[in-house]
Formats: sequence, structure tokens, C-alpha cells
Amino acid sequence: MRALTTATRTAKKAHRPVAAPSNDPKLLLARARNAAFAEAAKGNIGGGLGLLYNALQDEPLSHDLLSDMAALLLAAGKLEHAAGYADRALQAQPLHGPSLYTLAFALSGLGETDRAIGVLTELQQGAGRDSLQAEAPELVPVAMIELERLQRERG
Repeated sequence: MRALTTATRTAKKAHRPVAAPSNDPKLLLARARNAAFAEAAKGNIGGGLGLLYNALQDEPLSHDLLSDMAALLLAAGKLEHAAGYADRALQAQPLHGPSLYTLAFALSGLGETDRAIGVLTELQQGAGRDSLQAEAPELVPVAMIELERLQRERG
């Protein structure tokens, strides 16, 4: 009986989640991203952009940070900058759905209809769509509606 109790205690210890160290780069990245979107949700997009900018100084090739920066810039109406950050995110991770989405809407807003249609068409199927579906499924129909709108507009 005692062996069973010891085995049970050992098994419980082995299955306990291990806390990530507070200086774990992935944890720090997640905190920065969450804090940035929390600021934006409070209406402080500039504060959110500042947090992401600071995080990019440490992780300049992080497609997640670049994509988040693009999304907040799009929300702020800074379309050229949003497109630039989305392009950089796509260089780091091709076919990243949220980056394709942001790039397409920035291009659409800039009047670059043909490029926007190309990006949205790429997002319509394959790995880009799978990525967007996994990270932000509510945006898939929005992207498809925009593609249809642009195609009608172009004639």
C-alpha cells in the first residue's frame, strides 16, 4: 500500500505543469503582444504600437510582432505602414494568414485593387487560408466578402 501511495505522489509530481521562467523569450513575446492589444482595446493604439515597437527591438524578425504591428497600424488608418509591416511579416513567414489579411485590406484602402485581389485570392485557399482559419476564423468570411467586392468593383 505504501508503494502505491509513493507511486501516486511521484506520478502527480511528474504531471504538474512546469512554469516557464519569467525571462523566457516566448513568454515575454506573448506578454508584449497581449499588453499591446490591451492598450489598443482601451483606445490607446499609439501605446499598443509603442509596446510592439519596443518588443521588435529585441525580436526584429518575429513574424507575430510584425503582423501585430501591421494589424494595429491598419486599425489606426496608417495603411502604407500597415502594408510595409505585413510584407515584412510575410517575408519572415510566407502564407501567414493574418499578415495576408492585413496586407490585402491595406492595399485595398490604398486603392491598389489588383494587388489586393491577388493577395485575397492567395488567402482564399491553401496554407494562407488554413493559417487565417486557425488564428482568426471570424476573418475568413470578411476577407472573402472583400474579394468579391473588389472583383465586382474592378468589373
